[in-house]
Amino acid sequence: MRFLAAVLVTVPLLVASPASAAPAYTITVDSAADGPQINDRMYGVFFEDINSAADGGLYAELVRNRSFEFRPVDNPAYTALTGWSASGTATVAEDDGRMNESNRSYLRLSAGSSVTNGGYSGGIAVDAGARYDFSVWARGEASLTVTLHDATGRALARPLSIASHGDAWTKHTGVLRATAGSDAGRLTVATSGDAAVDMVSLFPRDTFRGRANGLRRDLAEKVEALHPGFVRFPGGCLVNTGSMYGYDEASNYPRARAYQWKETVGPVETRATNANFWGYNQSYGLGYYEYFQFSEDIGAMPLPVVPALVTGCGQNRATEDEALLQRHIQDTLDLIEFANGPKTSTWGALRARMGHPRPFGLTHVAVGNEENLPDQYFANFLRFRSAINAAYPSITVIGNTGPDDQGVTFDRLWALNRQAGTAMVDEHYYNSPAWFLQNNRRYDSYDRAGPKVFLGEYASQNHRLFNALSEAAYMTGLERNADVVRMASYAPLLAHVDNTQWTPDMIYFDNNASWGSASYQVQKLFMNNVGDRVVPSRATGAVVEPQPITGSIGLSTWATAARYDDIRVTTPDGTEVFSEDFSAGAARWSPVRGNWAVTDGAYAQTDTAAENALTTVRDLNLGDYDMTLTATKTAGNEGFLIAFGVKDTNNLYWWNLGGWNNTQGAVEKMTDGAKEQLFTRPDRVETGRTYNLKISVRGTQAQLFVDGELWGSVSDNRASEPFAQVVTSDSGTGELLVKVVNAQSSPAVTAIDLGGRRVAARATRTVIAGDPAAQNTATSQPVLPVTTTVSGIAPTFTHTFPANSVTFLRIRQR
Repeated sequence: MRFLAAVLVTVPLLVASPASAAPAYTITVDSAADGPQINDRMYGVFFEDINSAADGGLYAELVRNRSFEFRPVDNPAYTALTGWSASGTATVAEDDGRMNESNRSYLRLSAGSSVTNGGYSGGIAVDAGARYDFSVWARGEASLTVTLHDATGRALARPLSIASHGDAWTKHTGVLRATAGSDAGRLTVATSGDAAVDMVSLFPRDTFRGRANGLRRDLAEKVEALHPGFVRFPGGCLVNTGSMYGYDEASNYPRARAYQWKETVGPVETRATNANFWGYNQSYGLGYYEYFQFSEDIGAMPLPVVPALVTGCGQNRATEDEALLQRHIQDTLDLIEFANGPKTSTWGALRARMGHPRPFGLTHVAVGNEENLPDQYFANFLRFRSAINAAYPSITVIGNTGPDDQGVTFDRLWALNRQAGTAMVDEHYYNSPAWFLQNNRRYDSYDRAGPKVFLGEYASQNHRLFNALSEAAYMTGLERNADVVRMASYAPLLAHVDNTQWTPDMIYFDNNASWGSASYQVQKLFMNNVGDRVVPSRATGAVVEPQPITGSIGLSTWATAARYDDIRVTTPDGTEVFSEDFSAGAARWSPVRGNWAVTDGAYAQTDTAAENALTTVRDLNLGDYDMTLTATKTAGNEGFLIAFGVKDTNNLYWWNLGGWNNTQGAVEKMTDGAKEQLFTRPDRVETGRTYNLKISVRGTQAQLFVDGELWGSVSDNRASEPFAQVVTSDSGTGELLVKVVNAQSSPAVTAIDLGGRRVAARATRTVIAGDPAAQNTATSQPVLPVTTTVSGIAPTFTHTFPANSVTFLRIRQR
């Protein structure tokens, strides 16, 4: 494969520290006080099989649907031959002749027939001169011919011949050495006689650390280059969603179910294939053993997440099957034994047979992920924790706070975790860059004696440099509060550019190349320059004060049809400034998306497939006001979206009722197309019922009413801090690390006082800077760090931090 690598540019020149302008900013380091120690596992990575991150990604297998296990019950577009094309007679069989109970299907090939696999997303990437390990399980009397070629039939390697004999399933292996390269390779297996085949596999020999059943080297090396302190796996939403158990009545084939770790270990031919939450199948070839092995290979702590038998991620269901819950609790105990048990134990013996007789040294287990039913989840969590503590008292059991950074579920779960003395609590949030710049002090007020925070998933909603800078500014606050925030991981980690369900992501790739996003470069800078203790410091500089909520109004739906009527807007003294009963049509409204029309005297959106079906009022700029209307859901999955404070279609506030598959409500803010939740609560909208809604806006505050009752209120009153900093020390090198983010369009001339510390006159400076809209792509990577040596460092000195930049100064103390 051909790999694109992110390169650290080092310029070994002495550069005078610029100080021509008077300082507008100051950084003052405390002369004596020590700040909190920083956990040596502070920053890590979160891996979930989303965006084809595993099969077709980190897992190096090149054959898609290698075991013929795809089914329409998993995805209506699937068949057992998805990913394959056949010539001659090729029949999928599912009978007593199968390999095992987990691998239910196999392929019967008649003499003269063949099957061809095109790999993932357009072809198998083949490099001339590289070796590829082929394997197949077969039975029957036949000679199999294996060829590697491109889409035109041009040979990419010399054919491989395999002789199959007898009725027993037998594994056959061989090596294909590529004589030519292609981005659109194909693998064909042809037979001269009648044969049954299964588990058709092709791996590059050059995997990460040369491991069989291994990982794609360029992707694994990019993760390794981060030097992560931990690896959280295997999810994410795929952990606790799905039907949990059961079979499709029509096919008697297993439905998608919560992740079962025991299905992912042992010989790969005995591992299940399962439909995951993100709409495609996963082979479980990348399983728990491989996750543990990868963590060990890169020096990271493994952090598995197990299902709590309560769904999250837009679903609301808790198991009522006591036996199933007990089985999952026991499965978690068995998982710890698999990781840590002696090789004489049942599960430790399996680990040893797989090639790792030594324990992996598991210390942390997380139970659950983003559950929307806080009380049901926490009851299950306590049962998991009790069982784990009884059997393995040294294991830290991590709880969580649901899917948002605030709201009813968040507050309830934090209260329950505090009351129960949970050691560590997992928070998740994905917000706009504005939110990250406004919330640098989020953890300043957290209880120092309460549960520690594991920030398991977070990201700013885009992959521009500006997003990465907002994350960098926020990370200075994480470090400053290292006594509370013990671990943090950006999410998601990987995304195939041709199969991406979620953006942004840290590392992007196609079949033969990979590149780090702007956020990857920032995360790498922080993760490779953490330090081991915070040095207290304070800064002065620009603060952007909050602005009142002003703008127009709008209506919207998401995968829902609805009718709106009797809209009236008044000033606080009751003066009417806008009214609409649609008796004269909807001439003042500007639909952006959806199917909008006046029907029976109401304004209706009728497309239940349309997402963000938005219409707004032209030329209306409101300050303080009250807006009333009626709303009726007529069909679809969710509820209503009422827009207010509309500047344009990418900058507005949304009152979201019945969102997330009609389970949650929220007040959301969209800034330059990126959303954040200002308030969340459980919520549901009934089809056919007419609701009387009211929004009252006063300055930076809004109150929301349903049928005369207060539904919720928000205050968008946080100041933005585009200039952020933290100072840490590295006892191993004797250096101060001054980390400064300037997320604004002008340079920041800054007076720095190191608190009387004697320091060397020169320092190492690493800067990531550029156009705030810049993005890294497969063909262009403008966002890269540049390292130089700077002079003029002293106990007090002035330094100019470039516009739209993050800067790390490594200053050696004398």
